[in-house]
Amino acid sequence: MGKLKIKSGDTVRVIAGEHKGSEGKVTKVILDKNKAIVEGVNMVSKHEKPSATNPQGGIKEKEAAIQVSNLSLIDGNGKSTRVGYKIENGKKVRIARTTKEDI
Repeated sequence: MGKLKIKSGDTVRVIAGEHKGSEGKVTKVILDKNKAIVEGVNMVSKHEKPSATNPQGGIKEKEAAIQVSNLSLIDGNGKSTRVGYKIENGKKVRIARTTKEDI
């Protein structure tokens, strides 16, 4: 699939879909599906069967994955930005296109 411009720990904004405008921190990136899980966004209900660890069972709320193309990185000023790259001391570094600062 390739490399994604969004990584775990990045603060992102949803730019398309049902949760448009929501912001949160990326907790996990699923590379082979081009998706990311964002904290507090795209909540779904998961039915859990009673088990030894959870004898009650019930319905739990959890985050579902969102397509990376529907996410935009947030720069230091709180605005959405695209991600660029530059070579610094022989190392490839991600930069915000709006402010030209390192991410």
